[in-house]
Amino acid sequence: MNKKARVIAFYLPQFHPIPENDAWWGKGFTEWTNVARAKPLFRGHLQPRIPADLGFYDLRMPEVREAQAQLAREAGVEGFCYWHYWFGNGKMLLDRPFREVLETGKPDFPFCLGWANHSWSNKTWDKGKRFTPREILQAQTYPGKEDYIMHFNYVLKAFQDKRYIQVDGKPVFVIWDPLSIPNITEFINLWKELAVQSGLKGIHFVGRMENLFSRNIDNDNSLKYSIPNINKDASKNYNYLLNLGFDAVNSWGLYRSEVLSKGLLYKYYTRLLNKTFKGIVTEKYKYKKLIKHFYANEDKWENVYPTIIPNYDRSPRSGKKDKVWYGSTPELFKKHVQKAIEVVRDKQDEHKIIFLKSWNEWAETNYVEPDIHFGKGYLNSLGEVLNMNGLKK
Repeated sequence: MNKKARVIAFYLPQFHPIPENDAWWGKGFTEWTNVARAKPLFRGHLQPRIPADLGFYDLRMPEVREAQAQLAREAGVEGFCYWHYWFGNGKMLLDRPFREVLETGKPDFPFCLGWANHSWSNKTWDKGKRFTPREILQAQTYPGKEDYIMHFNYVLKAFQDKRYIQVDGKPVFVIWDPLSIPNITEFINLWKELAVQSGLKGIHFVGRMENLFSRNIDNDNSLKYSIPNINKDASKNYNYLLNLGFDAVNSWGLYRSEVLSKGLLYKYYTRLLNKTFKGIVTEKYKYKKLIKHFYANEDKWENVYPTIIPNYDRSPRSGKKDKVWYGSTPELFKKHVQKAIEVVRDKQDEHKIIFLKSWNEWAETNYVEPDIHFGKGYLNSLGEVLNMNGLKK
């Protein structure tokens, strides 16, 4: 019997106040602040987005986490990939929700960790300071071997938890920006060695990568920024990441779908205008066209895990300065999920993984939690496709 797709949902643990956000943005700030004050930028732009069943929740509440798990379970989601913020030398932020999930054993719902290895700036959460220079609030650092060991020892308890999601008997660990880590192969090899010493079979490392690139591999095997070649396949870049020691690639098609739906000229022209005139135009894309171009042929590789996305619109955070996808509906999302099912259909059962971006990125407008406009529409669409497709060959 063939196994259905293994949908793993990225989960943002941001929706609770922390001292750092209090200091940077004001007492009690969470991203609900940005979500609630969002405004439509053009006709047909659906903002603000207001949560329904779960309300403007606080992730310190175990009842909320239980309700989220139940909704995910009903829709056929295998588990959550909690974003994990480790900045180096033991510095973490937004760690309380997952720490409580780990310590209490609740909810009894599968999970894995994704390392969101990027710096936080004064542009990270808030759109209110549009004309201020970019300032780093919390830098992502890579101090070296001792820090790698400290980091591993912190996540080991999670790896050993019975709920932890595995591939080929190994705990899954996703890295957001794998190419920014110096000596990444050394990091991977060290963690795999420590895992075996701790009684694990190893670690299944997954690196996130776009399937159309503005970073290309030169003949000297280095990465250089360049204008992407829309006729070029993704194999060279995927292999570059795999050769660094990753077991799999989490493929993202955001850039590909935008370029192929409207062309490079539109993207670069609107970006130039916004950089010059501070958000004078809105870079916008129609969801119906985007989902036609989201996947590369190489996303069918055994060790490439594609992504599904209900929408993308960062205007709650950044106003006109960032791109806006619009026109998404549960019916169109259902078609998108069906395409992803086709991508993974012929893979081994263990590798029929699809990452959902995201469970609850409300300020990027990529979430599947119920809202007052669509209700449970996106969850229902996901569940219908997963239940209809046993992935029979």
